[in-house]
Amino acid sequence: MTVREKFEAYVRRIERRTRPVDPRTRAALTERWAALPPAARTPAQTLGRHAVGCEGTHGVFPKCNLTCSPCYHSADANKVRIDGEHTLREVAAQFELLAERRGPRAHAQLIGGEVSLLDSDDHAAALAIMREHGREPMSFTHGDFDYDYLQAVVLDGDGQTRFSRVSFAAHFDKLMRGRSGIPRPRTEAELTPYRRRFAEMFTRLKSEHGVASYLAHNMTVTPHNIDEVAAVTGEVVGMGGYSMVSFQPAAFVGDERRWSGDYREIDIDIVWEQIELGMGQAISYQSIQFGDPRCNRTALGFMVGSTWHPFLDVTRPAEERARDEFFTHLGGVNFGGSDPLTLILKLLRVLAGHPLGIVVAGRWFASVLRRCGPRNAVLAFVRRDLRPMNFVVHRFMDAENVAPAWKLMQSGQVAADPVLLETQERLAACTYSMAHPETGELVPACVQHSVLDPGENQELRKLLPLLVTKPETTGCCS
Repeated sequence: MTVREKFEAYVRRIERRTRPVDPRTRAALTERWAALPPAARTPAQTLGRHAVGCEGTHGVFPKCNLTCSPCYHSADANKVRIDGEHTLREVAAQFELLAERRGPRAHAQLIGGEVSLLDSDDHAAALAIMREHGREPMSFTHGDFDYDYLQAVVLDGDGQTRFSRVSFAAHFDKLMRGRSGIPRPRTEAELTPYRRRFAEMFTRLKSEHGVASYLAHNMTVTPHNIDEVAAVTGEVVGMGGYSMVSFQPAAFVGDERRWSGDYREIDIDIVWEQIELGMGQAISYQSIQFGDPRCNRTALGFMVGSTWHPFLDVTRPAEERARDEFFTHLGGVNFGGSDPLTLILKLLRVLAGHPLGIVVAGRWFASVLRRCGPRNAVLAFVRRDLRPMNFVVHRFMDAENVAPAWKLMQSGQVAADPVLLETQERLAACTYSMAHPETGELVPACVQHSVLDPGENQELRKLLPLLVTKPETTGCCS
């Protein structure tokens, strides 16, 4: 190869590396947008314009060591043995398919039963596999593990950090039984010290090892604890360690033995009202949409002192235009997975074709600053009291509706029944996908939990029984 050929090859590599949007991402976004129901294709919609949605594992470690009411796992989940080799093999296969079908970048949860039941090296290896497939992994946990386990996940055998950043979603609510130190909490307030202890472990991790973290707090909501949501919201936000507060109104899905009460009394609006009550202010969510608003309500923003502000307020023209311009010119750009220099070059290429983007961004920033109050924002920045804070509500669907709706969708039929039609629309706009390498199929999370989990866990119970019988030996050395 001549010097000129080497130079041209180098230029081509740089050109591909600094393309604002990877062609595989663009293809996945186009496919996702086309699959959305027409009603979901709104100016605020993120799916198909900037993101393909989130992803999660299934069948990789179904067992959990807490008892929850309700529990979204099928009755056989806790009869499956934790097995690191199985976990890593399945994680690799699932994310190979997800990367092939949904492009080189996405956010994904390492989820199943309880992730901390995995050996720390297996836990770390699973996260590494997800990263190798371009995923930003988040470990989903009940948070009932100690600092030694966290260190063992983050540090290798030589004490060197395996990751510069980790993400965990911790689920705390009084509907969970068996937590160390408080096996049967009577109120959500009794769990406040445990929520705080969990966040403090990651503050310590940053201090001792320089490992950054993103923490989400999750909570199931039923008629038994809806009146405590406001207090939990205020307490968790005030702790400072969490960057997301997420709630899930309970649904009739999973282990029927764990169902209690009429979950249908609690809808997404009731939960959101409690969030606003806990924050003492309105929490705007209309600017950005993820999937179907009957399933997901998301408010992306930040705290300035004790006051929350959205990143976007589309009642202000400058911010509405910034959102629309972002989707048009920056939709699909890999912000989190690009190194700083590569990201700068990508943005410069975008600006070369759309130089007015600088003006749009400047007007957006000025509008946000006016909303926050320049003095308040500067003081919060100096005091390090400026931090991200997102609010999310995920509303799952009842299995009795998901199963027939999915069956009709599989045969290409549109439901005549209004309840099943709504279910089909929500499934088509689902933000959360799970992969089945054995069939090449991607399914919505509600389908996985409502339709596929029971049979899958029955098979896993045979493959990974809790009791392993040692083979009989004979002879002098038996």
